Amino acid sequence: MGGTVLDQILSDENLKTACQRVYQNQGVPGVDKMTVSALKGFLGKNQEKIKKLIQQQRFKPQPVLRVERPKGESDVRLLGIPTAVDRLIQQAIYQVISPIFEKQFHNHSYGYRPNRSCEMAVMKSLEILNDGHVWVVDIDLETFFDLINHDKLMTVVAKTIKDETVTALIRKYLTCGVMVRGKFQQTTKGVCQGSPLSPLLSNIMLGELDQKLAAKGLEFVRYSDDVLIFAKSSRKAKRVMKSVSHYIASQLDLVVNMEKSQVSPPTDVKFLGFSYAKVKSWRAIPHPESVKKFRGKMKSLTDHSLILSLKDRNERLKQSIQGWVVYFRMADMEGVLVQLDEELRFRMRVVIWKEWVARNRQIVSLVKFGVSANEAEELAWSRKGDHFIGNSKTLQRALSGERLKEMGVPSIVDCYLRYRV
Repeated sequence: MGGTVLDQILSDENLKTACQRVYQNQGVPGVDKMTVSALKGFLGKNQEKIKKLIQQQRFKPQPVLRVERPKGESDVRLLGIPTAVDRLIQQAIYQVISPIFEKQFHNHSYGYRPNRSCEMAVMKSLEILNDGHVWVVDIDLETFFDLINHDKLMTVVAKTIKDETVTALIRKYLTCGVMVRGKFQQTTKGVCQGSPLSPLLSNIMLGELDQKLAAKGLEFVRYSDDVLIFAKSSRKAKRVMKSVSHYIASQLDLVVNMEKSQVSPPTDVKFLGFSYAKVKSWRAIPHPESVKKFRGKMKSLTDHSLILSLKDRNERLKQSIQGWVVYFRMADMEGVLVQLDEELRFRMRVVIWKEWVARNRQIVSLVKFGVSANEAEELAWSRKGDHFIGNSKTLQRALSGERLKEMGVPSIVDCYLRYRV
């Protein structure tokens, strides 16, 4: 693909590929209410006009529709929904400039890059830890995406992209504003999370930090705005924290949250949902908060007040378990999964017991599963609560682990053994 950067972005081939990608990603409409399905027809009539407006620097992106998504137990993440046309143009820009910047990015940067993953970032951190860098500088960038300085970012972009029409177009997307509950708000800083360009622009901005760390000879791993820097001593780690925090504030105009940033041993670190434990060598484990969140999800899916058939409940459990286990499959976690499996079986016994409802059905079902009539009647007439029923030897014998599997109840440990690295 020849020509200027702008020529490459506006080529029919690149726009066609961008349109296909936007269509594949789907998503809800932006402020103009245009659906992704309507995009192809709209472009058939307006593509040449849009290209001409961009070439003449007269194209004006529409404001982004602001939405809030839960982040943790109390915070929210601000996301933006560009219009379908703006998603297309941003995707077209991304397809051309991403390979250019990709050649410049540091090898220890793993977020939002082709053929890279969270798993690879964690594996690299283990490699560094096991090489003796056992003090961690864990830097928390406060609301990073919302505070990116536009001038700083565009200065970095312009070092590589010399086409002024392209850089002007990117700046327009940074400053196009947002619609919040029907009211327009200007955007004087920050990058809109949810747009095709935002991951790349965040990497371009923090690529400056990567180069600074590399120039100092520091070992580090970065995934988007999650940054870990490693040192062999507590003293050096504290010096690094001070100097790097100063660089981030003074040169990148970003805010380091000093309350959440820390110098600590690996066991106190949370990185991409993982923490670390040493058993002969350093290994990754799911962070306790990740386990707590997963346990909460299992509890919500096994709440007997949730009206679901056993088949549908099992299917939802399988999907949640597989997603969690596949993400954490490289972790050393068989012990905690055994415990979670026990909790899951207990809760599913209670669910099934509640589904039997009537005492006669409870008695008949228990007898069917090998319990004596006397034991079945004793349990069915018990006035004890769910904890007693679920842990009773009678119900455990009737609904053993193997029988629950036959009934379709998934095993977390079995899933882990199937997918672990």
